[in-house]
Amino acid sequence: MNTIDLTASFKAYDVRGIVGETITAETVRATGAAFVDVLDLAGQNVLVGADMRPSGSEFMQAFAEGVTARGAHVINIGLISTDELYFACGIENAAGVTFTASHNPAEYNGMKMSKAGAVPLSSETGLYDIRDLAQKYLDEGAIPAVEATGTVSEKDVLQAYAEYLRNLVDLSGIRKLKVVVDAGNGMGGLTTPAVLGDTILPGLPLEILPLYFELDGTFPNHPANPLEPANLVDLQKAVVEHGADIGLAFDGDADRCFVIDEMGEPVTPSAITALVAEREIKRAQAEGNDNPVIIYNLITSKAVPELVEKLGGRAIKTRVGHSFIKAVMADEKGVFGGEHSAHYYFKDFFNADTGMLAALHVLAALGEVEVPLSELAEKYAPYVASGEINSEIEDKAGAVARVAAHFGDTVEVSDMDGTTFEHKTEGWWANLRPSNTEPFLRLNLEAPDVATMERVRDTILKIVREG
Repeated sequence: MNTIDLTASFKAYDVRGIVGETITAETVRATGAAFVDVLDLAGQNVLVGADMRPSGSEFMQAFAEGVTARGAHVINIGLISTDELYFACGIENAAGVTFTASHNPAEYNGMKMSKAGAVPLSSETGLYDIRDLAQKYLDEGAIPAVEATGTVSEKDVLQAYAEYLRNLVDLSGIRKLKVVVDAGNGMGGLTTPAVLGDTILPGLPLEILPLYFELDGTFPNHPANPLEPANLVDLQKAVVEHGADIGLAFDGDADRCFVIDEMGEPVTPSAITALVAEREIKRAQAEGNDNPVIIYNLITSKAVPELVEKLGGRAIKTRVGHSFIKAVMADEKGVFGGEHSAHYYFKDFFNADTGMLAALHVLAALGEVEVPLSELAEKYAPYVASGEINSEIEDKAGAVARVAAHFGDTVEVSDMDGTTFEHKTEGWWANLRPSNTEPFLRLNLEAPDVATMERVRDTILKIVREG
């Protein structure tokens, strides 16, 4: 008798759980069957891949069993990064899944799912329907049989993915760059040699110095989460030691990319968003799009919309979260979108996010000039950010109300996603967002200078934490 409740692992945008506890071969098999039924995929192809986590192979097989049991055909695309899944779903115009828990620890695995054409699947567009039907199959102890079960075939998409990305950004004419890449034992260890190296395609003017390219889902060197500063230390040290021009860090499923300058200092994702936005705006305008749209979320630096508007583009603010950005990208025909979390979205990549394409843009921009990355990035980062700061409190609404009362009519207040306070004269903004899954209130703050940022940060944290 099934005892697993799928609400524990099905999140708003994907599935993540502890292997053997909240995600098992049995739950995966039922999910594969429900995936076909909810999306009406009988008789169609379903792409199935996985990252390097030890349970990936078993889960791929279980999902394939559920898919074929309901009459759809599986194309096994093997070891892939998450953006390889989006590429394959876009090129093949097929729905798909990859087994990954992104940057989560080794005991986790999960599923990122996509509709045909790399259209995102979330709680609002079918993910919870899949959960509920899979739960029904589990509780009943059987997946209903169909007359014609599906088939299983295999296809490698790595070379096509690498060729596709290289065709979007030409690095052949840049100056020679020395690049340290920390794959964190994740899928960047497979995609980096294919796209930036010479294992599949001709070499580029890049000297790649690899860190932790061995695929190992137990993450023996450090967690594959570059958002945490401690996980960037090895890369920062290597960049300085080798006199490299740039460092790149990928998360476990290699869909996010973080950038380190030649001095070992992180370049903020907001600055990368602005840099890539400038390139994409100019390219779009050269192709006849006079007013290209750039998407950014509400805790991205205000340097992004300021630059976009200066260049003649149109900047559109969204809530945090990839399903929101992808939806706005599609509705507004955006050419590019960026988030503070280092997710970067491209019209030319089916409106999906890919850290590798963002990396290509940064390498191209750096390789076209003779200045170091720190100098190049400086113009894209005129403000000082606090980074995300969590406060563990139960009465999150009360804390936000106290902050609002403290600042009174000196700030403009918006409730698009959490609560954003924008000071009318001092040039700073702060966003307080409650976590949906933890007792955290998250603060993000940006100001014109360090002193203002620290003063406002300390004031807000004192109000939030001490009441």
